[in-house]
Amino acid sequence: MAKSIDFHILFQNGQAKQALERYGEVFDDYTLDRLDLYQGDGDGPAGQVKIADFRVLGRRFVCIDSPIQHEWDMTPGIAPFIECDDDPELERLFDALADGGTVHMPVGSYGFGRRFGWVEDRFGVSWLLNIT
Repeated sequence: MAKSIDFHILFQNGQAKQALERYGEVFDDYTLDRLDLYQGDGDGPAGQVKIADFRVLGRRFVCIDSPIQHEWDMTPGIAPFIECDDDPELERLFDALADGGTVHMPVGSYGFGRRFGWVEDRFGVSWLLNIT
C-alpha cells in the first residue's frame, strides 16, 4: 500500500536552488527540510540540487536539478492548488509568483470560486490560487 503522495518538480538548467530561494521569499510558512547537492563526482554538475524536500502550507514538495536534459519541460496543466484565506493573501502570492513568470488566468471570478488566478512562475512551475 502506498504511504504518501507529494509534488515532485524536475528542474532543468540548474534552476532548483534559485526556485528554493524564491519560494522561501514568497511563502510565509516555507521550510527547507533537506538539501543534497551534487558533488561533481560524475552524477551531476557540482552545486546543483541532487534532491531537496521543502514544505509549503504543510505540503511536502520534492525537487531536483535533472542532470539529463529532457526534450520536455514543465506542464502548466498540473499545479499545486492553494486555497487562500483572503483577497490580500491571494493578491500577494499571485503577484510574487507572477514576477518574471506568465499569467495564464488573471485574478478574477470565473464561476467556480469567488476569486481565482493561475500563474506560472519564472521557473515554469504553475500555481493555482483560489478563494471559495
